[in-house]
Amino acid sequence: MSACYDQTDFKLGAMNHVGVAVPDMAKAITFYRDVLGATKITEPKVLAPQGVTYAFVDLPTGQVELIEPYGETSPILKFLERNPKGGQHHICFEVADIHHAKTVMESRGMRVLGEPRIGAHGTLVVFLHPGDAGGVLIELMEVAGH
Repeated sequence: MSACYDQTDFKLGAMNHVGVAVPDMAKAITFYRDVLGATKITEPKVLAPQGVTYAFVDLPTGQVELIEPYGETSPILKFLERNPKGGQHHICFEVADIHHAKTVMESRGMRVLGEPRIGAHGTLVVFLHPGDAGGVLIELMEVAGH
């Protein structure tokens, strides 16, 4: 095995954010701002390739990513069918090299959902199947200078 794919040098980084699926972005933003007192919430943006509209609630120790379905094929639609009020959708951890992380995860028996693609932070991400991760959908996000 080449050093590039050496499993012993793989390190999971900091938790970056928790993704929360919401049926109504405006109501969710109002809740986080007016009830919980969040003062830094980004404007909602569309990430069409992933079928979501998203906004980040910036907190001192990380972020909450609010995600709302965008389009009729959004993967968030199925989640909201099962959880009509919304709820925790995924957790995201930082990694130094997404391709290395994908290879290591696959070698450890994890089902990686698709190829690395651009996520809401503008960096490459992959998701790990919740059936292999204790029922939790895990996002791995490449962060430069990790």
